[in-house]
Amino acid sequence: MTDVDRVLRSNLKLRHLQLLVALDQFRNLGRAAEFLSVTQPAVSKTLAEIERMFGLALFERSARGTEPTPAGAPVLRFARSVLADYERTRDEIAAVARGAAGRVAVGAMVVATPDLLVDAVARLKARSAQATVLVEEGDLMRLLPRLRAGEIDLFVGRLEPGYASPDLDTEALHEEAMCVVARPDHALARRRRLRWADLAREPWVMPPPWASSRIKLHQMFYKHRLDPPVDVIETTSWLNTVGFVRARPALGFVARSVARHAAAEGLLAPLDIRVPIELPPVGLITLRGGSSRCL
Repeated sequence: MTDVDRVLRSNLKLRHLQLLVALDQFRNLGRAAEFLSVTQPAVSKTLAEIERMFGLALFERSARGTEPTPAGAPVLRFARSVLADYERTRDEIAAVARGAAGRVAVGAMVVATPDLLVDAVARLKARSAQATVLVEEGDLMRLLPRLRAGEIDLFVGRLEPGYASPDLDTEALHEEAMCVVARPDHALARRRRLRWADLAREPWVMPPPWASSRIKLHQMFYKHRLDPPVDVIETTSWLNTVGFVRARPALGFVARSVARHAAAEGLLAPLDIRVPIELPPVGLITLRGGSSRCL
């Protein structure tokens, strides 16, 4: 094997990294070539050149396409991290040149958006209207790999204890309770003092099974000697939650601040039932030792 340190520091060029990421994204030489606006033989030649540098096969070729090898996986993580830093630096230099204050990329759960994130972005924009903020909605499972790759600067959402790691810094900010919602004209939205039995027979839109809010919701049904609902749509998307709750109609399980904003817009109505569960606090996650810039 060649000197990997020398290859990573000196031999690899941006075009090499872009090609590796494109191959990983499309898993096909022809589609990667089309994306990069080069010929397929040029892609094959450049990949062979990169593999000679490392003295290792980074992709397996077959009739089904290309797949990263065990050696290729860490090289791809390196490539994505370097390209993310390159794009961020390029955008920051351009922002400074036009008098802006730079750019920040935030990964956010819906629970943090209506109050925490919106207020923070408003304060940032008040200081520098030209500062750019990129917000990507998702859950920890999708967004933490992007944080580690340098593609987002920070995550804001529930601090699920199962995702604690030595490479991450966390800061709890506040507690956020949950509530059950329906569309405003739903029959249950007009009733008072609902019971959990009234909810068990309804269709639901719920967080995914690995979310602590989903686990706690099921426990509430068990506590009342009920089976959890079986007619369920699972999503982390706020848009999908609102759409399915209104269209089916169904019940949803959302943070209280989110429900309050949706009620103010006439989209959803909180139901009259207590949800006495404890969930992880809402807070920030950043990469320890990284260059993240919080809002």
